This record gives sequence, C-alpha cells and structure tokens, in this order.
Amino acid sequence: MTAMTPGSNIPLSAARVAVDVAAPVRLDVSGLLLTADGKVRSDDDFIFYNQPSGPGVTYRAGGGSAPDAIVVDTTAVPPGIEKIVVTASPDAAGQTFQGIEPTATVRNADDGSPIATFTPPQLGAETALVVIEIYLRNGAWKARAVGQGYANGLAGIATDFGVSVEEPAAPVAPPVPAAPAPVAPQPPAPVAAPVDPRIAPPAPAAPPAPPAAPAPGSGKINLDKGRVNLQKNQTVSLVKGGAPLLSRVRMGLGWEPAFRGKDIDLDASVIAYGPNRNHLDSCYFGKLAILNGAVKHSGDNLTGEGAGDDETIVVDLGRIPADATGLVFTVNSFTGQKFNEVAKAYCRLIDDASGEELVRFDLTGAEPQTGVMMAKLIKQFTGEWEMTAMGEFVKSRTVRGMVKPAAKAL
Repeated sequence: MTAMTPGSNIPLSAARVAVDVAAPVRLDVSGLLLTADGKVRSDDDFIFYNQPSGPGVTYRAGGGSAPDAIVVDTTAVPPGIEKIVVTASPDAAGQTFQGIEPTATVRNADDGSPIATFTPPQLGAETALVVIEIYLRNGAWKARAVGQGYANGLAGIATDFGVSVEEPAAPVAPPVPAAPAPVAPQPPAPVAAPVDPRIAPPAPAAPPAPPAAPAPGSGKINLDKGRVNLQKNQTVSLVKGGAPLLSRVRMGLGWEPAFRGKDIDLDASVIAYGPNRNHLDSCYFGKLAILNGAVKHSGDNLTGEGAGDDETIVVDLGRIPADATGLVFTVNSFTGQKFNEVAKAYCRLIDDASGEELVRFDLTGAEPQTGVMMAKLIKQFTGEWEMTAMGEFVKSRTVRGMVKPAAKAL
C-alpha cells in the first residue's frame, strides 16, 4: 500500500476502486464526474447520499461502522468523462477540518484490499476538501492525492466545478489551499441546481457564544470540562475521559406558557434514522418505546406547568441497534399554539445513572410555527455519539410531519 503526498499519483491496479474518507467526525462524502474542461455535464454528475448512483460512479454509505465511500468502475465511466473528484465536508454545520484531519483510502472495490492512503496535512479553516481524484491519462486510469481545501464548504467546490447553488450568498471566498495541488478550474457557466440541500448557504444565525474549551489536540468540544451549554448549530462529542459515553442518557425537554393562565400542550418525540437517512421508527406519546426498548418516552404532559422537565426520553446508547445511526429530538404543539406563545423552551442531556446534567440547549428567538427540531444525536463510525443543537422550526403539529424535515437535517 502506498502512502501518498499532496500532488503524487499512482496507476490503479484495479478496474473498480472505492475511495473511502475517514475522520473522527461524521463526514459527507461526494463525487463529481468532470469532462476535459473540468466541469460537470449536469446535476446528474453530482453523486452523493441523496443521488447515490451515476454512470460508473456510486455512493456507498458506511452504515455508521465504516466511512462512506465513492466507488468508481472505470470500465463503466462514459466517454467524455476524464476525472472523478472525491470530496468531503464535516456533517456538522460550520465545522472546520482543524484537528480532525481526514484520511482517504483507495481500495480494490471487489476485495477491499487497500491500494493507497492519503491524509491532507496542515488543515485549518477548511470546511470542505477535494481529497482524491481518479483521472484518465493516455488511456490509463490513475489516482492523484489533491488535498485542495475550501473555506466556504461544499458550495465552493460545487461552484468551481460548474454546479449552481440555490440562493447564493455574498461572493464566494477563494479556496484555501491545504497543500500544493493542481490549479482549480475557472468557475464555468452554471447548470441545473443540484438536489443536495447541504450546499445551499445556511440562514443567518445569531453569533454563537464561546463553547467549552476543546480537549487538548482536538478541535471538538467534549464532556471533559463538565456541562456544555450549546448554541444553535454547535456540536458536542459525547466523550468523557477519552472514551465514548455508552451509558443511559435522558433527554429532558421543558417549556412554560408565555401568557399567564394559558396551557400549552407540547409533545416531545424522537425520530430514529438509518445510515442513509431512512426513517426507522418514531418514539412519542402514542408509542413510548422503540428500537427494542433502547429509546423510551416518559409519557404525555398536557400543560407544561410545573418546574423541571415536562417530558423526558431515555436513550440507552449502548443498546441502540447498529442500523440506527441518527436520532432527532423534536417538539410539536399538538393543540396548534405557536412557539412564540411558549417561554423557556429548552432541552438537556442527563446521565441517567448519576443525574448529572451533561449538555443544555436553551431555545431563544422562537418563531410562529408549531414544530421545532431541538437536537440530533449522530453516531460516528468510531462508535462515539455527537449531539448538535438545532433549533429549526417546522410547520407541523405531529411527529409524522417532522419525519422528512428531520431526515434532511441529519
């Protein structure tokens, strides 16, 4: 197996190769089929989780226990396509690659044997990377280590390769070079917008408060410093003392009526998904246990009156089935009141054995909607779980209406 450096290339010893990209956090891995002028022909040449197959190129989910991969069958790549670039970006919004350098491994897709590896060095502000490219030269297919970084996420990569981005923000910042690499192609004329919601620029959010200090040598927040107060879109890794937290945790959700004497009936739920964002089951007041009892609901609270958590959901992290890799915690107003009629809405994660509060997210700036996605738990392929504060509002009075929006938010 060859350890590649930026700019180096090797001939491919297999006609079918898989490029997987691993990191300490969950990554979104994509592939783009490019012509000789460095452009996609259409949005059909953009391969990712929601469009997993194209001519000669497929997206393969790792299922939570292995990294995602782009598989290239060089014998099936259509004429006119001379390069397939493999990209990666952290799943958590706004997270950079600093401290979580990814490693790409080129494998024989038929037997899984490794051919080469590449870890881009000295990453910092990059939020997306072109990691590896599979390219055709003089009739032979080769792999090149690239490591080209972008500070403006997957949108920057998409724009450079001719994919138009819906609702573009201010002018895109130039790519941040992580290491010497081929010059990026000039932005071409846009083609039809892709169907991937991740590349659209996020709505403006309030500036986040300073998070808890990250562990030495890590760019992630964990539980070593005690309770973590999250702001919207911030992520905490459920790791303490260097080991993943695999005990029972309790998600507590609370709220109070915003106006004296007016009851608010909110319902807390958790929606479970598989590695391809496929809906597995929903735990709510009408179904108090799912995933073979690994997720249990406390029951319905009809008013929100009283101090403390109004509804709780216990999650036994160690018993979550392998095919369940994402949990989204939601709250709905069953009786139709809007969230701007609710005060002190929050969610918190508690160690169920000790009662210690681990993470808290206080929801502020409520919108006149009837549903909100409060937080999500995502299982990394390393086995650890990460919690991200969401605070995203949806028009839905029941958990059923939250299934599709929550899948898109994973």
